Amino acid sequence: MMLRLACSILSPAGPTGRLSIFIYHRVLEHADPLFPDEVDRARFDQSMRWISEWFKVLPLAEAVARLARGELPARAAAITFDDGYADNYLHALPILQRHGLPATFFISTGFLDGGRMWNDSIIEAVRNARVDRIDCARLGLGDLAVETVAEKRASLERIIPAVKHLQPGAREDAVSDIVDRCRAHLPSDLMLTTAQLCALQGAGMEIGAHTVSHPILSNCSDADALREMADSRDRLESLLGTRVGLFAYPNGKFGRDYRLEHREMAMRLGFDAAVSTNWGANAQGTDPFQLNRFTPWDQTRLRFGLRVLANLRRTQTGSAA
Repeated sequence: MMLRLACSILSPAGPTGRLSIFIYHRVLEHADPLFPDEVDRARFDQSMRWISEWFKVLPLAEAVARLARGELPARAAAITFDDGYADNYLHALPILQRHGLPATFFISTGFLDGGRMWNDSIIEAVRNARVDRIDCARLGLGDLAVETVAEKRASLERIIPAVKHLQPGAREDAVSDIVDRCRAHLPSDLMLTTAQLCALQGAGMEIGAHTVSHPILSNCSDADALREMADSRDRLESLLGTRVGLFAYPNGKFGRDYRLEHREMAMRLGFDAAVSTNWGANAQGTDPFQLNRFTPWDQTRLRFGLRVLANLRRTQTGSAA
């Protein structure tokens, strides 16, 4: 009750309201020994229960429109997912439905129907490695052990950051090299199928664009960035038969992953709003093309709630620094 009251004070109804946007990526069936902090079904169900108690959860498009008009309800929030993992449909959707919560799913369209994101190719290669060590000299990392769970986890903590901000072509080559060196079989069912995507929409969930291949837009030419943004929207509209008005910047940190020119592209392409991963809540003056998102990582009710409140106090209205 006290946390709900505190949310009401920090996030009142009307023109001074605040919109909290929660961001998720995956909801695993069971805890992953390689990534013990990754959200699984039990943790997601728990956090949805807390969020449903403390907030009035709205579809993101409705929330953005009401924020602009100064008509948010008290304790307004929205729930979002990035990338387009199959577990969003398999595990997250039933939990959302059980709690009566809407959500928005931002889809990288190039991975639908059997595709795989670059980081997942690395993760699954290391997870299923048929060798004890791999040579990562081309990344400046030397020889890395991949035999035990602890070794795999330590190696991934070094490999993924080294690959993340490479230019698209170099990143693709680095991923291919790691997969070859691990001699591993990679899964083809990590991402949504077209049928699952349509089922999400059919269940009343909102769908947004998230580029085709999830590049770091700051590393792309302007032409490539614009094409990634436009083609993902066009593909989704073709599959779903409806307008797609929301966009999420890949990785989403202002200045590092996207710049003001990408914000302008989102506007020129006719999107209604775009979301970042800059922390903070959103006020009426927040740039609708740089909406802030955040998710507490805590596993106890009190700590989760206190971090929600801290994020509400961190309301951002302009570009993140």
